[in-house]
Amino acid sequence: MVLAAAEIGQVDRLFALGGAGAIAAMAFGTDTVPRVDRIVGPGNAYVAEAKMQLSSEVGIDLPAGPSELLAIADAAADPKVIARELLAQAEHDPDASVVALAVGRGVADPIEAALRDALREGARAEAQRSLSARGAVLSVSSLEEALDFAAEFAPEHLLLAVSAPDAALEKVRNAGAVFVGETSSVAFGDYLTGANHVLPTAGLGRAYSGLSVIDFMRWTSYQQVDRAAAARLAEDTGLLAESEGLPAHAAAARAWRRQG
Repeated sequence: MVLAAAEIGQVDRLFALGGAGAIAAMAFGTDTVPRVDRIVGPGNAYVAEAKMQLSSEVGIDLPAGPSELLAIADAAADPKVIARELLAQAEHDPDASVVALAVGRGVADPIEAALRDALREGARAEAQRSLSARGAVLSVSSLEEALDFAAEFAPEHLLLAVSAPDAALEKVRNAGAVFVGETSSVAFGDYLTGANHVLPTAGLGRAYSGLSVIDFMRWTSYQQVDRAAAARLAEDTGLLAESEGLPAHAAAARAWRRQG
């Protein structure tokens, strides 16, 4: 599948290597692997750690850990849908974090029952382990409380399985990617609906955005000041430089006071 995608994307070079060693090879360059300017994409814990350690040597996308899903569900949500979504993300990694926030009284119990039924049907071992270690169905009294929790948690994936998902979306503050309405399966986002699969985890959605084409773009600013403008800027620049204790900066600016 990877080779087919590379052909469609007109990739002209492929390297058959992986793991932390591949990250080092691309960061520093070898006899056969050229040094690169940016390393992006998902990987296991060793790959993630290698990227972090080499982030001063090469640009990376963002720190990313095991998959996360926070599903906010109210009485309008289908408990079986919530269970399916939790299991789908849980099978990514035994350390995946999958949490359902049940809004209102009586919403949590059907979700828990649907999860038990799904597990009995033979979920993957990874999903079972992550649900046991880092899975939860929590009850909250209101949607506002759920959204406050989500803002602190800043999940990689946030599913809004509530009666008015568009209104809830307007109040979302921190999330890697938001899936609006229970029909917006996170699995669609993993494969086909366009948002990148590389998203911030472990609360880093408060500071980072997901990988996008913007990560491959750079901006360079330029300034051009003519003599008349230099004369007008000279004194104010000198004052600011002096306030920071930088007399050479002040002198360089003030030299243009009478040059206009």
